[in-house]
Amino acid sequence: VEENLDLFERMKNGEFEAGTHILRAKIDMKSTNMLMRDPIMYRILHKHHHRTGDNWKIYPMYDWAHGQSDYLEQISHSFCTLEFLPHRELYDWFLDQILEDNKLRPKQREFARRNLSHTVVSKRKLQQLVKEKHVNGWDDPRMSTISGLRRRGYTAASLRNFANTIGIAKRDNLISVSVLEFCIREDLNKIAPRVMAVLDPVKLVITNYPEGKEEWLEAENNQEDENAGFRKVPFSRELYIEREDFLEEAPAKFFRLTLGKEVRLKNAYIIKGESVIKDSEGNITEIHVTYDTDSLSGSGTEASQRKVSGTLHWVSISHAVEAEVRMYDRLFTDEAP
Repeated sequence: VEENLDLFERMKNGEFEAGTHILRAKIDMKSTNMLMRDPIMYRILHKHHHRTGDNWKIYPMYDWAHGQSDYLEQISHSFCTLEFLPHRELYDWFLDQILEDNKLRPKQREFARRNLSHTVVSKRKLQQLVKEKHVNGWDDPRMSTISGLRRRGYTAASLRNFANTIGIAKRDNLISVSVLEFCIREDLNKIAPRVMAVLDPVKLVITNYPEGKEEWLEAENNQEDENAGFRKVPFSRELYIEREDFLEEAPAKFFRLTLGKEVRLKNAYIIKGESVIKDSEGNITEIHVTYDTDSLSGSGTEASQRKVSGTLHWVSISHAVEAEVRMYDRLFTDEAP
């Protein structure tokens, strides 16, 4: 014992090179749990530490430091992933050596990692993505980090709801990222104010709408929150709609705009496709439609209550504001990278 204490003191004082000595706990060399035989407690490490500088020459191994730091900080439970299940016996043994009757005894408990599809949640793998510059940092909106999720628009309530939805498991599994996406949509549907934006615009001209006329129509800020109020939206003869919302020759189950059929412009009028204008390459540059003057949404007229197959969002060209929109897809194309 005296020799070991002397060697340990000299290790602490930096008298030995890294790797020449280690401190082990002599427990039970016959144990079926390899971790319970002679686990390493301290090793020599001549490296600069970001907090203590160069003062320390020996550093504790995780299994030793884990329970002791929990005990010193009086942590009641330490939650670990399933790979730490064999370590619990050692966690408890180390605590047995220092435990005092008047202090709280920490407990280690294990559960399955919440593995998400199309991403990684391991800190080591996330760090690799950052270091190799596959992403723009720890707060890249595609990353499964709190800062990344926050930048992408995830709310704290949606993350708590996701955790409650999937629960705690004792078996490793892969959770579809669509569950997480559902939770954020569900939360934002209740709290987010609505606006209209067109990402891939095509010009729509209402041929029977007076030139130079404009209206300010009333639109709900949030259909799911009656206290959110209303906003005024400008409407004019020339609008932008999404290019994908129109087909010149549409199949039977296409419920958006096509020639000869009616759809409603959200918070506005019912329109009917009449004709198109194309460029020299056959691409549609303008869609010409007519509108039902009595069909203004919310006006209470018989025409306004007419049912049509679909509703399109739009923006008035003369009032449109250019915006930068960032469309983030999943981090990996593979479900289980």
